[in-house]
Amino acid sequence: QVQLVESGGGLVQAGGSLRLSCAASGRTFSTKAMGWFRQAPGKEREFVAAISWGGSNTAYPDSVKGRFTISRDNAKNTVYLQMNNLKPEDTAVYYCAADTTSYFLGGSSNAYDYWGQGTQVTVFA
Repeated sequence: QVQLVESGGGLVQAGGSLRLSCAASGRTFSTKAMGWFRQAPGKEREFVAAISWGGSNTAYPDSVKGRFTISRDNAKNTVYLQMNNLKPEDTAVYYCAADTTSYFLGGSSNAYDYWGQGTQVTVFA
């Protein structure tokens, strides 16, 4: 129903910046919210950011607040994650996700219906 493709990952030095993109296609009119999650080896999936599709509400966990910014361009059906002051602990595979059932910007991965394949972000000291 909704297809998501992430891009923009790569290798970056600690303190640097990256901007991830998530291009959505298919039945994008049904999307209510978009989110970013990440998963490092040996760790569980972690909530990173969320944004409402039709508004400007956003949500972040304390671990990235003040460093990461989520934004969207509805005309391009694209969501972005600007990551500044990157740290080695930010190293993970980053996934884009779409929620078609709720406007609540929760941090549970179970709330999201569609997922991209992920893009690797590696931060070295």
